[in-house]
Amino acid sequence: MRRRPLSRHRIQRNARRLRRSGVEPMMLLNDDMDFGSVALVVAGRWFWRYRSDLAPLNTVLLALTGGVVLHSSYPTWWSTVLVLTGGIAGTLALFGRWVNLARSAERGYASVIVLLIGGWLAAATVIGPFTPPLPAVLGIGGFVLAVPWWAHRRRRARVRVERALDAWPEISEAVGLAGSRIQSAVVDLWGWRARIALARGQTVEDAIGRLPAIESGLGTRRGAARIQPIPERANRLELRIIETDPHADAIGWPGSSVTSITQPIELGVFEDGSSVRVSLLRRHALVGGVAGSGKSGGVNVILGNLSACPDVIVWGIDLKRGMELLPWVSCLDRLATTPREAETLLRDAVAILDGRAATLAQRGERTWEPSAEAPALILLVDEYAELVEDAPGAVRYADSIARRGRAPATTLIAATQRPSQKAMGSGAVRSQMDVRISFRVRERRDVDLILGQGMHKAGWHADALDAPGKFLVSAPEHDLPRRARTYLLEDETVRHAAGRHAPRRPALDPVSVTAVEDGPDGMVEEPQETCTAT
Repeated sequence: MRRRPLSRHRIQRNARRLRRSGVEPMMLLNDDMDFGSVALVVAGRWFWRYRSDLAPLNTVLLALTGGVVLHSSYPTWWSTVLVLTGGIAGTLALFGRWVNLARSAERGYASVIVLLIGGWLAAATVIGPFTPPLPAVLGIGGFVLAVPWWAHRRRRARVRVERALDAWPEISEAVGLAGSRIQSAVVDLWGWRARIALARGQTVEDAIGRLPAIESGLGTRRGAARIQPIPERANRLELRIIETDPHADAIGWPGSSVTSITQPIELGVFEDGSSVRVSLLRRHALVGGVAGSGKSGGVNVILGNLSACPDVIVWGIDLKRGMELLPWVSCLDRLATTPREAETLLRDAVAILDGRAATLAQRGERTWEPSAEAPALILLVDEYAELVEDAPGAVRYADSIARRGRAPATTLIAATQRPSQKAMGSGAVRSQMDVRISFRVRERRDVDLILGQGMHKAGWHADALDAPGKFLVSAPEHDLPRRARTYLLEDETVRHAAGRHAPRRPALDPVSVTAVEDGPDGMVEEPQETCTAT
């Protein structure tokens, strides 16, 4: 039986196996060998590999050839060449974005090249391409215009991507994803991304576990690769390579993004430039991250947006004597800075919850619709672990709010460094959090504590965030691990925002006021200190 010839990929695979075993390939030269075809193949592959770098040279050669043909065969066509040159240059300048010339500088560059080549061809048609000074003009002009081409960042990135695509079969085998293939690739402002089809039996989790090996195979910096699943197919993923970190520098806060709690607030910016928007209406939220990770900055962004909404009242608890929340005191309806004040505040919030629930039942309605006359109530607790430790009596109220607060629009936002079971108390607070925001953490298990069990294995690597303010958000509208960076609010910005929003803050509705006076249903009231009212 005749054996089938080995394919090119099989030959390359066998060669790699031999090299791993210490065997190096050798070429024996003798007088009987025909080097003509081999040289052509090698030269052809070399020209193809560096076709982008050699594009200016090829353009000059084509222009020279065109000049020879036009001068010898069509010497009267110089006017036609000029007309076509002007039309093409104008079209590129006006409509170049249709041919992937997105920037005005790129369209201008292409138009200048067309004008130079067209003008040179018209002159060469009349007097000949080798008549001085046409050869010098073509050579010097070609070199000068080649410099921007060689230095162009997107072109160089595209070349790197093409070479990565060519080497992917070898890379995929080396990293343990043999049989996977790249279906398409796109170069963007910060790097490039590719859609990859996995081989049968491979999963996105397998690829996520091999991220360090993929970065090594592609020759990128550590932490440059991102993998996101494609929901439509279990064996498809998007590989994103970040060559220039879009979040390397802090991003200034552009101002409040909402005028109502019914609108999703803007927390920051994803790596692709799109806004991170999350709805907090009838949703409890958990914000976690180690000290210095930017967690307080995220809380400031939330407060900056909520304080601009005339249909929501914000109560704050800051057991660090108000160190974090005092700058917003003019926008907070109440602020508790001691354990006793915190317990009183949460007890009153439960009373409001009960009063609103009773009112909804009487009206035959299911949800409390926020308005300026009947605002939603959001309780923001900074360092929730301090509340559990210093005010254990308040935890039962927080647990009640977490369980029953959605329909009456009485919700909880808890910020903490590490939301372990001990830090969050024995209740159901953590399990009721719909919105999870994780800034940098130190250990992998902390990712699961903040974002949920198994999230680190699924690609939510908050332990790899490398700058303050970077975060991951898990919410019903954000179910993929996409890195983002929150806005930075300087102290002066906070003061200006608080002063601007304070006059428009609403008051409690009559139902809530009456409920606070009557106290929570089914809970024994004890004399407590009155918390700070602002």
